[in-house]
Amino acid sequence: MTQRPLLIAAALLALVLPARAADVERNIMTGGPKGTYIQIGRDIARLSETCGKPLNVVESAGSLENFAAVRNRRNTQFGIVQSDVLDYLKTFESEDKELQKAVRGVRIMFPLYNEEVHVLARTEIGSLKDLAGKRFAIGKKDSGTFLTASLMLDILQVKGGERVAINPDEALPKLLSGELDALFYVAGAPASLFASAGIDGQKFHLVPVREEPLLASYIPARIEAGTYPFQKEGVDAVAVKAVLMTFEYDAKGKAYQRQSCTAVADVSSLILTHLDQLTQSGHPKWKQVDLTALPPGWKVGACVKAGMQPDYDPQCKGAATSGGEGENDDYLKLLKQRLKQP
Repeated sequence: MTQRPLLIAAALLALVLPARAADVERNIMTGGPKGTYIQIGRDIARLSETCGKPLNVVESAGSLENFAAVRNRRNTQFGIVQSDVLDYLKTFESEDKELQKAVRGVRIMFPLYNEEVHVLARTEIGSLKDLAGKRFAIGKKDSGTFLTASLMLDILQVKGGERVAINPDEALPKLLSGELDALFYVAGAPASLFASAGIDGQKFHLVPVREEPLLASYIPARIEAGTYPFQKEGVDAVAVKAVLMTFEYDAKGKAYQRQSCTAVADVSSLILTHLDQLTQSGHPKWKQVDLTALPPGWKVGACVKAGMQPDYDPQCKGAATSGGEGENDDYLKLLKQRLKQP
């Protein structure tokens, strides 16, 4: 067994914060201030607010911190996590008891959209292998970007150079000033971080990612021309799935468990009922959401399924109106009922 699963298990178990007041808050863990996760979280929060049920959007380092928070942090019912992080945890779970403990009770809420792996670099860097011997940013250690970048570089055996563990929003100014040669950023395109006209397309570009070893593990993708002001041509990329995660609360347990389960069911119901609204007025990535694309090996939460029932009523206090195989077969049946699929 490699050292990395042990370190990740320790990190997940270490991210336990003390319990707060008894009153149950509703919180969703997202990402950095200019990322796609936080915009998706804000869309969900606005929807919940129209129902008279406040949902706090919490900035974070990213996927690993979000997963740990859903597992350990009080009043944190939701977190957005990359699918390759889930795949990685599932792959090594059977080998390590600490990792088994770290993932226990975490459940799928909804699969969302594909998010592209952006590698922004100086134009002389034509491929990921050209990063050998260079200085580049791979995201903070509790982020999904950090894990994805590390896995991709390991798969391609890119060695040498300096991997700088800082967030993309910290890394971009350093790249533009010459302190870095490249940066990794896993985010749904268009990512607002790269919308700045300050990125010179003559000096910087998105590195194409088309290596066969990566295509065996990641989803082929393409970032079309004009997605960003500096980008004149389309570029091949790879992507991972963003997944909304939750915890398996006990609907018949103590007050905190019951209220948290209700929070999960409420948000589950609201997303399904108002998916068209999210598609029309939310972040563009809502248009690519595929709720049937469940990550293998992970169960859907019982509280999620409770909210998916056609007759579930979130008892909105605001202006919102209610609308009408294997362990997850019931999830897919409920999904078809709520989305009125044949």
